[in-house]
Amino acid sequence: MALGPRELDQLLPYTLDRRARGPRREVQSIIELMGDAVLPRLREIRREGPGRLRGNALEILINLGGADVLDEVDRRVVERLVRIKLLDERPVGTPSEAGRWLAFPADRLDDAVAALGLHDLRPVTTVMGMAAATRAADALDFQGRPASQSEIQRAYRVFITPEFESWLADGPIKNWRMLWGNSFLDELDGFRLARELSERCGEAHFYVLDPYNSAENWYVARDGRRVRSYGSYDYPQFTGDPLPFEAWYMENADEDEAEEYSEGVPHASQAADNLSVEPGPQLAEHTHGHGWLATTHPAVPTTRFKGALPV
Repeated sequence: MALGPRELDQLLPYTLDRRARGPRREVQSIIELMGDAVLPRLREIRREGPGRLRGNALEILINLGGADVLDEVDRRVVERLVRIKLLDERPVGTPSEAGRWLAFPADRLDDAVAALGLHDLRPVTTVMGMAAATRAADALDFQGRPASQSEIQRAYRVFITPEFESWLADGPIKNWRMLWGNSFLDELDGFRLARELSERCGEAHFYVLDPYNSAENWYVARDGRRVRSYGSYDYPQFTGDPLPFEAWYMENADEDEAEEYSEGVPHASQAADNLSVEPGPQLAEHTHGHGWLATTHPAVPTTRFKGALPV
């Protein structure tokens, strides 16, 4: 039996149940399976109420079709909320236990956007951006126009962080940005992207923390070529000459650390801390500006991606 607006009215109140073992998630999943058929009724609830259901109707609308399915009033509401949150978004943080990200000099943002072919940059909070790039849908298949003559293409959504100050021992203070996007980095090869990024930005890095596979990688590219890299399962594990920060660890390792640092630094977070910026909590006074959501195709804006995001 097909489900539609009538069943939506019966089910939606159950999404207000916030008990740990309540039916909220199951009911919301059933509603989302109804698809486009319930979009008009959800928009109607947003406009006319009942008021207690408006918030959940908004969340389900975005889960079904992204911000593109919202009416103009709701789009402005979401944009205003983001602007308000950006005013006091301090401190911020990025995942420190697992993930993969690019790093590039913050003053080369325009070059990075051009090098990676990014479009539709929109200011977002870090919480929102990280969710969009690492937990929500971050890849979208679409058919170009005219549909009869175009193959299925894929667009990716990525998050570029605010600027983070880097206090490196062997140089002046320099600001860096990170770029996160699981599908983008996995499917388009983060190592290749780092080389291409470094051609325009002078330098770029790619880091991987993969505790599930007990693996770490760090990769430094300058002017379009790799200068140093480490990979847990690469052979050889190190490529290129040790960098200055590694020489310090190699020379100052104690007896217990001698073998660990015999060829260089094998830890991605440690390399990031010495080369750009280490992931994790960032000090408010060392954070500047805001983050950006972007996509990799001009025909697919960030609002097309499905899934409600925290703000």
